Amino acid sequence: MLSQQSLAAITEQAQTAARRAAETAGLQVGDESSLAGLLEVEALFNTVWRLPAGESVMPSELLRSMSHAGCNVTVARDESGRLVGAAAALVTPRAPSIPPNTNQPAADQAPARQSPSMYSLIAGVLPGVGDHGVGFAMKQHQRAWGLARDLREMTWTFDPLVSRNARFNLTKLGAHARKYAVDFYGPMQGEVNANDESDRLVAVWPLTSDTTAACSERRPEAVAGPVVERRAVLRLGPDGEPALVAAHGALWCRVPTDIVALRAQNPRVAAEWRHSIRSIFTDVFASGHVARGVSRDGWYRLVPGGTA
Repeated sequence: MLSQQSLAAITEQAQTAARRAAETAGLQVGDESSLAGLLEVEALFNTVWRLPAGESVMPSELLRSMSHAGCNVTVARDESGRLVGAAAALVTPRAPSIPPNTNQPAADQAPARQSPSMYSLIAGVLPGVGDHGVGFAMKQHQRAWGLARDLREMTWTFDPLVSRNARFNLTKLGAHARKYAVDFYGPMQGEVNANDESDRLVAVWPLTSDTTAACSERRPEAVAGPVVERRAVLRLGPDGEPALVAAHGALWCRVPTDIVALRAQNPRVAAEWRHSIRSIFTDVFASGHVARGVSRDGWYRLVPGGTA
């Protein structure tokens, strides 16, 4: 368990890293609570998700209530004051820190200690500026925000088929995933999701870990895709190429480089990828593996639980 002195040092490191991330990206990153600002946030989310007119991803009324309740609404503005990114996170009351003893009857077990954490509901970056560090700066701000409130972990869900987001979450930020949720939200509308099933990986981001701190200072662990040998191929993808291989002491799962474009061009093949990846992750997680890192060419690194 971290001492208060250790937590204070980690919090200071997070605040410094957040400031540097914002400065590097040329941004002002902070909390938003004004109605005018939250209306901008709602409009930005609708632009990012390309929803039909009259629909909203996250209404400003809900954002206003979240902010008023003490939850986090982060915004990023460029030097001109233009809103270029936003994110919202809840403070959740329960995050079990001790797993239950499965060999002991439930009635005889002491309640697991609970600690509050953060749950990221949504984050979006204005189209056209996604490669300029906006998302990274917002996530570092949220980490510092959480640590200042004695929150030790953030979780969220993401589409495992969107390799760019997966790499951001698991490589650039240092989060990991060991749970797969089938059709988490039900069928989703809008051009980005194209009525696809909403399977999600559950990202877990330990805010105090050495890995997370290193990533916050832009020192992530490099993840290069595997050298694929025929004898190491365990499954093929819908395109007939290796999709699951065993190499370098880990399992590796490949996803398409651009699933959003594939959904628009060939929804049938995109759906085949969904079901293929669902089967792979379900089986691999059941065997005790954890997703830790994604390569630039879309390979997830899946290691036995408890190893780096």
